[in-house]
Amino acid sequence: MEYLIVTLSSYLLGSIPFGFILTKIFLKKDIRDIGSGNIGATNALRTGNKTLGYSTLLLDITKAVLPVLYVKFNYPDYIFIASLSSFLGHVFPIWLKFKGGKGVATYVGILFSINIVLGLVFIVSWAVIFLISKYSSLSSLVSSLIIPFYLIIFNDYSSIFFMIMFVLIFYTHRENVKRLKNKEETKTKIY
Repeated sequence: MEYLIVTLSSYLLGSIPFGFILTKIFLKKDIRDIGSGNIGATNALRTGNKTLGYSTLLLDITKAVLPVLYVKFNYPDYIFIASLSSFLGHVFPIWLKFKGGKGVATYVGILFSINIVLGLVFIVSWAVIFLISKYSSLSSLVSSLIIPFYLIIFNDYSSIFFMIMFVLIFYTHRENVKRLKNKEETKTKIY
């Protein structure tokens, strides 16, 4: 029963489409008709409203932090279930016919909730790659691959879980990968 409650509550929190909600409220637009059509923070930035973009980022991080931290302190055996469920909620939200975001902000929330060091490793890696390339997608892909390898160095069994997470993030970025390969990817302005 606990397993089911953790899975469902984490998924439902992860499913809250903040980019969609904020764009509807403040711009009276559907974010799915803007830029890439994605509901995440990077596309929210493309609305031209930086406050809306960064608010989406913070809320998408928070919607993973809340269930994962709660489970970490109350049902630690289910921490990876809560993490995966909140991530899948963002990528496949029940409220938007299972068409959601790419999951990176939610993944960052998961990292910081499980281990602050992992969150910092991701953020530093992302920032360095972004400063060099200006591609949000490339920065996210490489940084999410660095995490399991970082854990392998320390012989941490959770590296398996984070390798699975990398595969999922790679899947959500499959169109970006094609555009990067064809040198057609759009550079991201974050300020």
